[in-house]
Amino acid sequence: MQTDLFGHRDISPLQTEGIKYTGSKLKIIPYILNTIADLNCNSVLDAFSGTTRVSQAFAQQGFTTTSNDVSIWSEVFATCYLLADKEDSFYQKHIDYLNGLEGKRGWFTEHYGGEENGTKRPFQVHNTMKLDAIRDEIDNLNLEWQDKCVLLTSLINALDSVDNTLGHYAAYLSKWSPRSYNTMVLKLPKRVKNRKECLVTRQDVFDAVSTYHDLVYLDPPYGSNNEKMPPSRVRYSAYYHIWKTVILNDKPELFGKANRRVDSKDTVAASIFEEFRKDQDGNFIAMKAIDKLIASTNARYVLLSYSSGGRATKNELFKIINSHGTLLKTIEIDYKRNVMANMKWTNEWTNSDDKYKEYLFLMEKKRTI
Repeated sequence: MQTDLFGHRDISPLQTEGIKYTGSKLKIIPYILNTIADLNCNSVLDAFSGTTRVSQAFAQQGFTTTSNDVSIWSEVFATCYLLADKEDSFYQKHIDYLNGLEGKRGWFTEHYGGEENGTKRPFQVHNTMKLDAIRDEIDNLNLEWQDKCVLLTSLINALDSVDNTLGHYAAYLSKWSPRSYNTMVLKLPKRVKNRKECLVTRQDVFDAVSTYHDLVYLDPPYGSNNEKMPPSRVRYSAYYHIWKTVILNDKPELFGKANRRVDSKDTVAASIFEEFRKDQDGNFIAMKAIDKLIASTNARYVLLSYSSGGRATKNELFKIINSHGTLLKTIEIDYKRNVMANMKWTNEWTNSDDKYKEYLFLMEKKRTI
């Protein structure tokens, strides 16, 4: 653990990478680390790792870190940042080679490349042609999985920097964003160096939390408070379907105006934590899932991150946490709302003042014998 002159956790050297993401915890990483600074912890599980920014931060701070998420793109990011261990020069030579490839029209250009005056798409044609050439060549290199993950992460980061979206891929901007005119360039990802042993898993979260860790960080996807909002608006598999296709390069069957993967449909890829409905007893299904998850977590400490835009209220979370242990800290974070969060909720949080807030609940679980 890195500390400053006063013995506090020193987070000044932290530098994480990640794509634009509606659930990104980039802005609250300092709060997360300071909340757990006084705990006697060695092993940490990031159970819903997403873009892996929090996992990267844990690893940089010297924790034995497990990064878990059911999404294959999260697994690729975590493998790149936490596991890939070859010298920078090895990856840089491949990245330089891929950047030098001439673009070609292929499957990605057909379905996701847009002309300046044509149908709105997530990328301009000159970038999807680069994508078509680079993605096929990555497979031809026959690299080990860890090394392939570095190149795929570099490719996705490059695409993310030239997209024509607000940060997700369920809808695209009607006018081309200024960044979409740029030509994407692959760059070497900044991997975590001098880390302790790390593990990357792609398990169902209830299986992941059953293995003991000193601390488990829970950042479940949030179901909207707006009961009129269709589920497709809050499904992460729908938001980031393109990244799965880039990784698998499987040319899947598509549907809808956004050309989503068929396996990202709500009836196929729904998460119980995103379920905004109530059960037959009148209880929110998402809240019951959180209750079950905390009860199933095998850890001394649990840090739960939740948003005022989620289905829960603070009082409901207090009840759940207190039924499974002792609430040690509650941190309320108020920061400027990003575009994705700029909407009104039909049910405000308890004591809410109409501001978008993030909450951290640190609890010590009851000991069971």
